[in-house]
Amino acid sequence: MLSSKAPRTMTHRLLAMGAVLTLGTLSLAACGGTPAANPGSSAAEKVGVSLIVKTTTNPFFVSMQDGAKKAAEAGGVDLKLAAGKADGDEDTQIQAIENAISKGDKGILITPNGPSVVDALKKAKDAGLFVIALDTPPDPADAADITFATDNFAAGELIGKWTAAQLDGKKATIALVDLFDDKVVSVDYNRDQGFLTGLGIDTADKKKNGDEAKTGKYTGGKGGDYEIVGSQASQGAEDGGRTAMETLLAKNPNINVVYTINEPAAAGAFEALKAAGKEKDVLVVSVDGGCTGVNNVKSGVIGATAQQYPVKMAELGVKAIVDLAKTGQKPANSPGLDFYNTGVELVTDKPADGVKSITTTEASDICWGK
Repeated sequence: MLSSKAPRTMTHRLLAMGAVLTLGTLSLAACGGTPAANPGSSAAEKVGVSLIVKTTTNPFFVSMQDGAKKAAEAGGVDLKLAAGKADGDEDTQIQAIENAISKGDKGILITPNGPSVVDALKKAKDAGLFVIALDTPPDPADAADITFATDNFAAGELIGKWTAAQLDGKKATIALVDLFDDKVVSVDYNRDQGFLTGLGIDTADKKKNGDEAKTGKYTGGKGGDYEIVGSQASQGAEDGGRTAMETLLAKNPNINVVYTINEPAAAGAFEALKAAGKEKDVLVVSVDGGCTGVNNVKSGVIGATAQQYPVKMAELGVKAIVDLAKTGQKPANSPGLDFYNTGVELVTDKPADGVKSITTTEASDICWGK
């Protein structure tokens, strides 16, 4: 309480200070209040997460970003987005990891662009960040604390089994449109080797593309002869898929089975087949299950695709880091796997006996986990 004997000048000064403090408090309230009054609005209290995708030229990764944004909004997450300039761009991803470390993020979500990223991920873990891989498990798998991904081998196996059933004993003259030819990543070899396994072709090293016998017998479906014309890299892009298919057709114009790493590559491969007048004679299979890809199955561009769920991967990843920050609870791998399996469904309008599938109508309702 102010003394009645205090000089008038002091009284005026103290009253003025009180007015300033009152105005300051009102200003804070107008901006959303103090952290204690409104904890959800304080950037300092938000969980810092960086999502680093392979590229934003592929709609698969754009949908992953969209899923992460929604999860971040719901979970009070300060989300930062980064992407490689192209599929395989490791340098830009490494820089984004360095940025996340320097900003003091709680965790990183990443779809690794290649093996060079692994050392940077280890550095992030050593700095105390929780590292979650999405879609593409790093090699070794423990370079990330956990991976949320499709079982890519199972995805490839589904389209391989479907292809064998459709061949009905005919000779398979096969073109493989892969991802890279200058680096080894798990999503590339798992889908390729899964496809050949589903078709019933023996593979030598399941972590290496292209070392299987180039001719022999496939045992899927009714079984029959096979010939592998070759494999070409596409970088997972439409123009790469077209160039790869043109190269393979030049080697053997009698190709009747085309495996593709993803649906953009499949669309490019189909354009090359169409230009050569071969589009009606070839089974094209792929992996992704995006809305555009499902429409391509419906229209006959792709015979069957294995649908995966990137939105679910991103949502689970963001939630895992939030849970870890708030409760210390860490997510666990799916039983028997070294990653958390986010599921896969075969999509086709030409079902095959013994191969579980969903229609394009069903797939459209859940494309990419929307």
